[in-house]
Amino acid sequence: MKITVDVDCTPEEARRFMGLPDLTPVHNAYVERMTKAVSEGLTAEGAGELMKSWAPMSDAGLAMWRTMLEGMSGRREG
Repeated sequence: MKITVDVDCTPEEARRFMGLPDLTPVHNAYVERMTKAVSEGLTAEGAGELMKSWAPMSDAGLAMWRTMLEGMSGRREG
């Protein structure tokens, strides 16, 4: 037997129904900080510091971000 249920609701309604927290203020703060960093001229080193302060990552993860950002800027180090 197979039962299909279609639920028509907004993402906000689904979040509340499932009891998930509202992370809108956190998202807005993150977007604001990223926008400010980019508008002030984000460097690979600055991005690495932001990533280090916002999320626990291993050295390999930080190296991956650094490589990606350096590739985007067209700059490569040794």
